[in-house]
Amino acid sequence: MEFETHCDTEAEAVVPKEPPKIYRLEESVVNRIAAGEVIQRPVSAVKELVENSLDAHSSSINVVVKDGGLKLIQVSDDGHGIRYDDLAILCERHTTSKLSTFEDLQSIKSMGFRGEALASMTYVAHVTVSTITKGQLHGYRVSYRDGVMEHEPKPCAAVKGTQIMVENLFYNMTARRKTLQNSANDFSNIEDLLKRFSIHHTNVNFSLRKHGASGADLHTVGTSSRLDAIRSVYGVSVARTLIKIETSDNNPSSSVFKMNGFISDSNYVAKKITMVLFINDRLVECTALKRAIEIVYAATLPKASKPFIYMSIILPPEHVDVNVHPTKREVSLLNQEVIIAKIQSVVESKLRNSNEAQTFQEQVVEPSPSGNIGIIKDSSFSSSPSGSKSQKVPVHKMVRTDSLDPAGRLHHYLQAKPRGPLENNPSLTAVRSSVRQRRNQKETADLTSIQELINEIDCNCHSGLLDVVRHCSYIGMADDVLALLQHDTHLYVANVVNLSKELMYQQVLRRFAHFNAIQLSDPAPLSELIMLALKEEDLDPECNENDDLIEKITEMNTELLKQKAELLEEYFGIHVDVHGNLSRIPVILDQYTPDMDRVPEFVLCLGNDVDWEDEKRCFQVISAALGNFYAMHPPMLPNPSGDGLQYYKKRKPIRNPEDIEDDVTIEDEMEHELLSEAETAWAQREWSIQHVLIPSMRLFFKPPASMATNGTFVQVASLEKLYKIFERC
Repeated sequence: MEFETHCDTEAEAVVPKEPPKIYRLEESVVNRIAAGEVIQRPVSAVKELVENSLDAHSSSINVVVKDGGLKLIQVSDDGHGIRYDDLAILCERHTTSKLSTFEDLQSIKSMGFRGEALASMTYVAHVTVSTITKGQLHGYRVSYRDGVMEHEPKPCAAVKGTQIMVENLFYNMTARRKTLQNSANDFSNIEDLLKRFSIHHTNVNFSLRKHGASGADLHTVGTSSRLDAIRSVYGVSVARTLIKIETSDNNPSSSVFKMNGFISDSNYVAKKITMVLFINDRLVECTALKRAIEIVYAATLPKASKPFIYMSIILPPEHVDVNVHPTKREVSLLNQEVIIAKIQSVVESKLRNSNEAQTFQEQVVEPSPSGNIGIIKDSSFSSSPSGSKSQKVPVHKMVRTDSLDPAGRLHHYLQAKPRGPLENNPSLTAVRSSVRQRRNQKETADLTSIQELINEIDCNCHSGLLDVVRHCSYIGMADDVLALLQHDTHLYVANVVNLSKELMYQQVLRRFAHFNAIQLSDPAPLSELIMLALKEEDLDPECNENDDLIEKITEMNTELLKQKAELLEEYFGIHVDVHGNLSRIPVILDQYTPDMDRVPEFVLCLGNDVDWEDEKRCFQVISAALGNFYAMHPPMLPNPSGDGLQYYKKRKPIRNPEDIEDDVTIEDEMEHELLSEAETAWAQREWSIQHVLIPSMRLFFKPPASMATNGTFVQVASLEKLYKIFERC
């Protein structure tokens, strides 16, 4: 029986079916489908209504929304209004005052032209229009549904202009309405839209408020200055980073356009790009132009690759096709590639010549009078009185570590093979002697800006941390970054990278203009160093479009540093010769040489991030760059211990397992030369931390208050608490 049923099914499947009949859709279905394309979200309706108000030559536009626009959108303006005779066909599809023939579309200058916006709203919402024209004694109010009037226009009291209310948006589109329940998100989209309109139409007052709220969430006042408009809407922090740009072309064979606007410099920091683009006063998007500008920022200012951009482009109306998107969000331009290339070029030129530096900011934290450090709650940082040694110390407060006794250090308990190249290093006594020569170094910084920076360090010093670094004992390295330090009866982990970076920065300021020099055996060309650093930062190394930009940036920065060579050598001991070669770098701590693998990054920072026009910021950023360059970062080669040892094993060719005898053990072959280099680098770093960084820190370092809370110093054990725990056992 099952077999017969199966055969019958197959027989039915092979019977050819008649082609489906084509029907003409009902007018209401067609209109509702079209409405769903034009009005996609509440912000789409607001955009259409605001553009109609702008076409009506309004000087004031007020928007009120409820539940993100789903329950109510009310747009009021003081434009020329709507004539009484036109109210009957106002919301019918394809009724407009902007054009009468298709040829008019070639020279359209208004933002609306198809007559679909109001009609679409009536198919998905309840629309009420109140309007009055010049010379009338009263206005008229009328409601619309599915494109037609629900009743004859009723006389009403009205002020100049038009008010349109859109209620219960998408009431008959259940799926769309359920997907738009996040009213906060829709309100922010509407607010962003009005911000964009307000910075372009500076002669129009805009306001936005939530229904029932007493105050406006956005209120702008007409101004003659574009920069003032941006400042009032997006804030002072955005406005002060902007650079004015403009360009034009009047060659009929290539392109005809005018462009003006503002772009942000390297001080602007954001998670995503903000691009406000108007073409012939129409708010649109242009993906190709946006991508072209992003490429310039990523190549020229790697640390500020998400810019703020405002642009207004004016073209002949016949060169713009505005009828390519249902919501008029996009347009098509004649000679688009040429226009984008010229705009990209002027943006690149402005960024290269702006010579603005990324602001170097310090975290300001008031020092705690009690001396508490982060999670350190019960520490006492007051040093013991001189006569306390003769007093009997309780057992739970006895400190058993002697900073002069190697048996008190962590590496004493670890088995390690001798480091041959390090056995010839100078003794600890010699290093301390050299360091002490700088203890009472002469304060020679007579420049006001340098003295201000040093005073900031002194004022921001954390008194509790200062006592810790003055009297701590080095125990050993806990991992590649954290060192174990003991102070009195407390054990801390300290981030040596953060410590060394801040110490070097402070030392550069205190040794300002009085540096000894480290002579490089082979002078390094700045152009090669900068290009190497740029290629390491390149997000898309396989893309060939950035090669020309990298070369231009390299050439520009090389010439800049050659021009500033005298300043760099006189104040910071950095020597750049006339051929653009780096031949000397300063000595910041005696007996310490920085990791030369970080020279390219340092040179790029000098070229890209320094503001040479502001004296204080210039010296501050250069000092910070030197501090980062001389900081005791982990070496580039992986640590040759633990899991890092796998990096130095040679890769063996795959062999037939049958050729290997069971009783024979194959030992891993090592890259001995590379392994020896890594062992030397890591051992040298640990030696520098113990014998250079820690002694120098005791003498010179003034820890900023921020280090008490940012994880640089963290208490991990307290002898008193441990004694109580073991006492219970």
